[in-house]
Amino acid sequence: MESEPAMLALAALAQTTRLETFRLLVRHEPEGLAAGDIAAQLAVPANTLSAHLGVLSRAGLITAERRSRSIIYRADLDRLRGLVLFLLNDCCQGRADLCEPLIAQLSPCRA
Repeated sequence: MESEPAMLALAALAQTTRLETFRLLVRHEPEGLAAGDIAAQLAVPANTLSAHLGVLSRAGLITAERRSRSIIYRADLDRLRGLVLFLLNDCCQGRADLCEPLIAQLSPCRA
């Protein structure tokens, strides 16, 4: 990932509703959620949520797919992985022993 897309993604996540929306979608992978379900779970008006979903989508953090009359939103985990790797690319200047605890914490699903 290059600096510009990383800054766009970080800027998109630097707002409470967008961050909570993205975290909610990550928890609902791989099935995703309809916009109405996201709005209900976060108690956000639909028109406000729509604007936030647009920002997250333009940042490449979420995808949308029409299913019948609903639009299902999903977190783009590849984009998230790319962002995290971008942030950690120069981790500890190549000293793996310093990065090891951080990397271990990034593996919460491997219990």
